Amino acid sequence: MTGGKDTAHGTATETAGRPGWARELLEHLRPAGRDVRRVVDWLAGAVDAEAALRDGAGDLLAGAPLPLDEALAADVASGRIASAAWDGDGRHLRLVRIGHPTGACVLAVSRRTPFDRHASDVVTHTAQVIELLLTAHETEAAGIRLRRATADLRLAILQLLMVEDTVSARRVAAGLWPGLLDAETACVYVLESDPSVRDRLAAECIERTQEEALVVRCPAVDGHVIVLSPREATAADLRSLVGRHPDTFVGGSVWQSLARTATAYGQAVSALAVARFRPDKTAVYAERTHPERLMDPAALRNWAARVLRPLDALPHHTRAELLATTRLGLEFTAVATAKILGVSRNTVRARMDRAESMLGVDFDDVTVRAVVHLALHTQINLLDGQGPADSAASARRLTELLSAPAVSSWARQLLGRLDPDPRNVRRTLRTWIAEGANAERAAQALGMHAQTVREHVRSAEPVLERQLLAAGTDLYEVALAHLAVGDLEQPLFAGE
Repeated sequence: MTGGKDTAHGTATETAGRPGWARELLEHLRPAGRDVRRVVDWLAGAVDAEAALRDGAGDLLAGAPLPLDEALAADVASGRIASAAWDGDGRHLRLVRIGHPTGACVLAVSRRTPFDRHASDVVTHTAQVIELLLTAHETEAAGIRLRRATADLRLAILQLLMVEDTVSARRVAAGLWPGLLDAETACVYVLESDPSVRDRLAAECIERTQEEALVVRCPAVDGHVIVLSPREATAADLRSLVGRHPDTFVGGSVWQSLARTATAYGQAVSALAVARFRPDKTAVYAERTHPERLMDPAALRNWAARVLRPLDALPHHTRAELLATTRLGLEFTAVATAKILGVSRNTVRARMDRAESMLGVDFDDVTVRAVVHLALHTQINLLDGQGPADSAASARRLTELLSAPAVSSWARQLLGRLDPDPRNVRRTLRTWIAEGANAERAAQALGMHAQTVREHVRSAEPVLERQLLAAGTDLYEVALAHLAVGDLEQPLFAGE
């Protein structure tokens, strides 16, 4: 390439006062073309040269490696000089410093012919474009890191609330969201969508609630967004979101204290199962009659204390950690519990195994899980703060608690809803629970196909208004109902 040819190129391609090479360079600023490596390659072709972009340490970022005077390149990178030119060995070299938010780069261009005005202009403007692209990339990367850090912080707050550490949760939240957790009570909502749109849905939840709610991408279920809010207006905000997004559902809890966030979360998940069948795709957990509310409060507290007494020998922190993990582990799978708590699933399993061993029970038995679940929730809730277990209360066994007239009546009415079904769904459900909620074993015991067992259990869910196929409070209440009417054998506990 000669100087005359360069001049002719600039004249021939000039249109509307802007050279053709400038228009080509500007194309690299379009969203679809923002790639520094492509810009460096374009530069090499535009000025018939070799080009390289190196970072401050001398590592190649784009282009082809070039032999450089490292001391000179270091001076340019450090800012001691803004640019440099060098001729020798049949090469003509230009070095240009490119600053960006986190450092500086050096653009090196080597030609066999001298740099004329055209080539110099192309190099200068290309350096400016590269600086813009690097700055934009780092700004975007910083924004992504900030969003990830904020999301991790939101999750950490939720995990603290899940294990009832409200003091630490408030302390963590105070820095970024002052006043968010000042309220004593809150509602938990769970939104369900296709996992591919969850990030967008979470962002809209944050925008819609105006940072006055804790919005967390569920660590356990890919398509779920968890929202904890002390504001009554949040329910309407989320309903409006569901109305705009097809195949999106929301379930909400009743108002709970922050210490009972795990309970509220379970209620929201239960309501979500109902929302899938609602025309408006929303549902709030119905405060129905729970069996523990039909039992003698003092006797129930005494019974729960006896069942869990083997754990009292543990140090306070260890005991609290074990109880919190077991309570969540009875509601969710080990993998989901681990994600919610931010620990490994092996840690969850180890804690659950330890609780099993100390209580002398087998968590593969659904009725055992239901009874331990009842004891744990009795202890944490203390029946709405009525105080510790009463040593003067009669030491009743679970059999006596479940045989109380109110409990027996509740159980008969609940399970009686299944009697009209000619398929004998009630028998299938009873056998399925007795076999550890395992469809294959239940099918073998009943002489039917496993899929038929699952269909029977699934058909019982809307009748009983409880989610059964996913272990949790709903399933355990149905198991307690079977125990109350004598359809299942009551498990034995050392504490009793």
